[in-house]
Amino acid sequence: MDFYTLIQILVSSIAATSAMTLFSYAVSATARELYKEPVLLSYILSHLHLEVLPSVKNILAWILHYIIGLGFIIVYHFLWDYNILELTWPIGILLGAISGIIGIITWYVLFKIVPQKPNIDFKGYYLQLFAAHIIFGFIAFEVYILF
Repeated sequence: MDFYTLIQILVSSIAATSAMTLFSYAVSATARELYKEPVLLSYILSHLHLEVLPSVKNILAWILHYIIGLGFIIVYHFLWDYNILELTWPIGILLGAISGIIGIITWYVLFKIVPQKPNIDFKGYYLQLFAAHIIFGFIAFEVYILF
């Protein structure tokens, strides 16, 4: 992988993850619910008895959130680069929807693992998570083609 491709993947990842996170924060504020992925990741880490300072746990949650976004973009890149899927905006949205389903399943499992569930509207959270990932896929495509 050359430097140019690495930058393309990193910038796409940061932009897409940031866009979906902003969407989640906006929906969270509008619905007056906790739909913020980094906050919920920090909650999960707390209940997995991770022995670090709370501030470190919050930073770790944000880093994990962006690393997961990077993982999705790496998969998108290989699907596009090897012409497995076309590099089009509908495919970007489709990849976002698939990522959303993966995200919902992952969060469902994480919430089952922790002994104390967060006090959130799970149905609302999963719906906004799906929509957030569609935004993620679309922004990933748009930024990716800029390069």
